[in-house]
Amino acid sequence: MTTPAKILVVDDTPQNVKLLADLLAVKGYAVVTASSGAQALEKVGKEQPDLVLLDVVMPEMSGYEVCRQIRDNPVTAMLPVVMVTALDPMQERVKGIDAGADDFLTKPINQAELLARVRSLLKIKQLHDQLTEWNQTLEQRVQAQVGQLERLARLKRFFSPQLAEMIVSGDADDPLKSHRREVTVVFLDLRGFTSFAETSEPEEVMGVLREYHAEMGRLILEHEGTLERFTGDGMMIFFNDPVPVPDAPERAVRMAVAMRQRVDELLVRWKKRGYDLDFGVGIAQGYATIGAIGFEGRLDYGAIGTVTNLAARLCGEAKPGQILVSQRVYGAVEDSVDVEELGGLALKGFSKPVPAFNVAQLRT
Repeated sequence: MTTPAKILVVDDTPQNVKLLADLLAVKGYAVVTASSGAQALEKVGKEQPDLVLLDVVMPEMSGYEVCRQIRDNPVTAMLPVVMVTALDPMQERVKGIDAGADDFLTKPINQAELLARVRSLLKIKQLHDQLTEWNQTLEQRVQAQVGQLERLARLKRFFSPQLAEMIVSGDADDPLKSHRREVTVVFLDLRGFTSFAETSEPEEVMGVLREYHAEMGRLILEHEGTLERFTGDGMMIFFNDPVPVPDAPERAVRMAVAMRQRVDELLVRWKKRGYDLDFGVGIAQGYATIGAIGFEGRLDYGAIGTVTNLAARLCGEAKPGQILVSQRVYGAVEDSVDVEELGGLALKGFSKPVPAFNVAQLRT
């Protein structure tokens, strides 16, 4: 059921108030009344009427003063006000317009004219209210979209664009909340980079890093890996978070092999420039605690656990061109790769020798 429009009738003469109130009530309007300017302003704030019929001549505060105060209040600035007077209509109309009135009626009031003007102004107010509501809704949507874009930009630092959009749209869990999951972790870096950086011009170092990061980044996105961080020539990538994948070890190994092939192409170009560089990778599988690490205004996406240390140590042990994988990774991909078994490696931070395997090639 539609709520009837509410009209405030303001007049210091009780007979006039009753006449207007009865006429409007018969037509289905809700009516509230006031007998003075001060009372009218109080009722405007309390009752929130849709339209005000305001007598001009009243003691203490005229209708013009009331109208000006209504207009000066941002909350009621657009409230329709119809001035009612028995004085010279032409002279009073100018004063009413100057005070901010929307319309003018002359006493004695013509009932048909009154109702027509009320309907017209209420229709205008309804349209204005709808427009205001639409604008507010649009503003809220814009703010929400701006928030989503900011969050999307932040997530794209860590994830592929497609994955970041899935997270923002709600199709994937928020990965920045701390959580625990089994992941396959890949560490990679360039062999000889420290020596190269110490003996080369900064522009040469930056040029190599740009080429290297661009090519590795393309392959990370292609295999839907998550870039945890990169520090100079080193990178850490993991699979199976934030979106679970059934073949995380295989994706990791296939990505590493593709990276080795691409770096081999880069090495040819770099060696022609006199750069003595090479490439090594370590891959491990296990559980890690994952989420946002840092402080307000500077957050990174991090994974913490033995699996990350193992992958890093294997990468450190890898000789130029080697991709060293842990026992668990090899067990998951043994049907699709040819490996060289290296036996147990003594790795820093691990009390026992760690079985490791060098990936020679993928099986077709």
